Amino acid sequence: MSARVFRLIRSVVATAAVLGLAACGSTPLPKYETPLARTRLQTVRTTAYTHTESDHLAYGNRNALGTTLRAAGPSSGASEDPGVPTASEVSVARAIPVASSAATESEEARRVAFLRATAGDVPVARATAATPARSTTQPMTAPRGIDSSGREVVYGSAAADWSRWPVGTTFRVQTSGQLYRVDDYGFALSGRNTIDLYTPTKGAMNQWGVRTVPIEILQWGDDQESLRILRPRQSYRHIRRMVLELEGNPRAAARVN
Repeated sequence: MSARVFRLIRSVVATAAVLGLAACGSTPLPKYETPLARTRLQTVRTTAYTHTESDHLAYGNRNALGTTLRAAGPSSGASEDPGVPTASEVSVARAIPVASSAATESEEARRVAFLRATAGDVPVARATAATPARSTTQPMTAPRGIDSSGREVVYGSAAADWSRWPVGTTFRVQTSGQLYRVDDYGFALSGRNTIDLYTPTKGAMNQWGVRTVPIEILQWGDDQESLRILRPRQSYRHIRRMVLELEGNPRAAARVN
């Protein structure tokens, strides 16, 4: 599937979701896929998104935890030796807060913001403030640390089905060496083996497109933390599907549509 076709489908799904909410949530969820095995090395379909897309304007540059979406550090090229994550990398991953007080923000609030945005009521203040030295699309610096080789470790934001990659999961894209942390989810990702990588601009998003790439899991996130955040929001079908999967009921999750 080309990047252009995928973006068109995602746009249609987002628009249909708004209409579906007004019609008792009749918009079908994406087709359910059997989850990938939770192995350290995986080959995953990836897409890209940015906070200036029409279906994300309502949320500004915020993720599902209510914290700031962050771009990954610069590409370092393919990893020469995936190996086992270093102690320094793991300690940095654990130091990143998995949730904040904003994690209890209801999905209803997100829905209302989305509906307002489609009506043209987009809160400009949600975007990163401009300064003479940087663009309004320039993301804040990502969480960082130093690995055992003295190199800077920077984690970008990633959206996924939290029953497949729980919140807080950190991973390396082996083709670029970039590091990501799962802190977001989306309607089009529920029940899918796809990870959406945050990019700071539409240009970077289009350049990434749709790619199937090898990734290395540095640390798995927490299923229980994912459930804690998602359960209060499960009146929404895409979240209900993730909750059922996390509760160990994949057949029921597959039937949610």
